[in-house]
Amino acid sequence: MHVHILGICGTFMGGIAAIAKSLGYTVTGSDRNVYPPMSTQLEELGIALSEGYDVSQFDPEPDIVIIGNAMARGNPAVEYVLDRNLAYTSGPQWLLDHLLKDRWVLAVAGTHGKTSTTSMLAWILEATGLEPGFLIGGVPENFGISARIGKTPYFVIEADEYDSAFFDKRSKFVHYRPRTLVLNNLEFDHADIFDDLDAIKKQFHHLVRTVPSNGLVLATAAEANMESVLEMGCWSQKQFIGNAQKATWQAKPLKSDCSNFTVIHEGKTAGEVQWDLIGEHNMHNALMAIGAAHHAGVSLPDAISALGTFKNVKRRMEIKGVVNGVTVYDDFAHHPTAIKTTIDGLRNKVGNQKIIAVLEPRSNTMRMGVHKNQLSQSWQVADEVHLLEPSQLTWSLQELVQNSKVPVYLYKNAEQIVAQLMTKLKPGDHVLIMSNGGFDSIHKKLLNALAEKHA
Repeated sequence: MHVHILGICGTFMGGIAAIAKSLGYTVTGSDRNVYPPMSTQLEELGIALSEGYDVSQFDPEPDIVIIGNAMARGNPAVEYVLDRNLAYTSGPQWLLDHLLKDRWVLAVAGTHGKTSTTSMLAWILEATGLEPGFLIGGVPENFGISARIGKTPYFVIEADEYDSAFFDKRSKFVHYRPRTLVLNNLEFDHADIFDDLDAIKKQFHHLVRTVPSNGLVLATAAEANMESVLEMGCWSQKQFIGNAQKATWQAKPLKSDCSNFTVIHEGKTAGEVQWDLIGEHNMHNALMAIGAAHHAGVSLPDAISALGTFKNVKRRMEIKGVVNGVTVYDDFAHHPTAIKTTIDGLRNKVGNQKIIAVLEPRSNTMRMGVHKNQLSQSWQVADEVHLLEPSQLTWSLQELVQNSKVPVYLYKNAEQIVAQLMTKLKPGDHVLIMSNGGFDSIHKKLLNALAEKHA
């Protein structure tokens, strides 16, 4: 079978491509921007890539076309598929039909923490000999790849609430049919897709409806939005995580940065996690991963031990370099809640040392100004904030300068930010760069500038 993928270089669609290749299919694909690292990974798999959407890519004609959710009507390749009545489907539907329908699916959903929690869960299963398949919206350091088929029935997947395709506006995760479901948290996001929070809740409840009665739903305790989703109806076993009285799983930090914590299951101490990660949010993610792995048959001591060797996902508080005592981090945070938890976690780690937050508010939701009132509250424990003002912004970042209790500086490009930082950085400072995009390679530019100055 020849599978052709439109929009192949995104993490999800690239993972689909890798899985299809592993299943023995001939795989080709195209994207507007074919660039590393995904292009390199795909080429190493022997997958032929086309730049752009010229219709010549359909020669020879594929057996089926998988259309990514970034593809829209008017795209030449999409119009060609429709006009010639070629067989087509969405990525999530193809994944269900060709792989997930026969697997024990462990799905991780929620506004925040999906990638990290999915990676933790996959690693616990791997470290305990279960050799799972997985599809993750990032590259976990323990594996070095974002997707694989696996050798056992277990398949771990990051369950994204984004829509499936232009012809299927259901969330991707509705197609996954999990037996083990993690519901981490729920806030309004993706304003380009959803009209309001209730619209997202409806999709999450569609997901809950797909879990069998002998399956398990793991949810955050005392999380009002998720509670309202479960109140719509839940026909599966439920367990809760957090510090509420009804919680099955709890954690007690042994260090302020949560790099060491006790795991408590049904009121009894189950063990102690010691790892390289920091932050209360990661401690919470770990509990979710432990609970999900336990449902799949992993003992608590083994799950807890496995996290001791877990390496975080790329772009999650990833240290890009240390030059002359200045540490530069890269993080994917782009929602006010994620920005706050990321900065708070770093503050707990570094104490009174200076934290300089650098942010590119580039997500569609951020460009629309949906979170502008929360954004200035998200960085209050940083010492100063430097913002790139992106193009196509529908509101003024000047509002954030006026509403912030810590100094905020605005820039038109990454070079201006680097130049300004170079006038003030000192040994012991921490530069936390946050964006869900490439941010014009600002990390490399800053590290190069620091190295030149130090030399």
